Amino acid sequence: MELQKQNFIRIINGNQGIVKSLCKAYYASYEDQRDAYQDIILQLWKSFATFRGESEISTWIYRVSLNTLLTKVRKEKNKIITEPLLILDLITPTAMADDDRELLSMVIQSLKDVDKAIVILYLEGYKNKEIAQILDLTLTNVSTRLHRVKTELKAKFKNHCNESQ
Repeated sequence: MELQKQNFIRIINGNQGIVKSLCKAYYASYEDQRDAYQDIILQLWKSFATFRGESEISTWIYRVSLNTLLTKVRKEKNKIITEPLLILDLITPTAMADDDRELLSMVIQSLKDVDKAIVILYLEGYKNKEIAQILDLTLTNVSTRLHRVKTELKAKFKNHCNESQ
């Protein structure tokens, strides 16, 4: 049991950035982020013994984390972020202009919870098949949702560019 604890702590220490960035994407306040982080770590510990190593440890952490967050958010609808958060800064560095980055973050923030999870994983570089496995969705469902989000993003960016001129 002690060896299992040490292994778990080592894995969490090496991957805590994943959990923290997801918490920041779903919650605005530090207190809510911290509570979500603790809930995720607890759920990871509860399910650690069932991890079979059939996928990367980071994929398993994403799956448990997102499922925990989605369940938590559903229970606490009044605590969802209502102000834009620059999610892209949390996920991946990019050479986008600040206005474009803020617009993209606002659009992502306005997505349904599952769509937001899909976009976050996509921006992290996961393929549709991996996203489907992590979120326990069909590949068709992920592809369809991702296509709709991309279409929405293109439309919003086009409108934004037209308004800027």
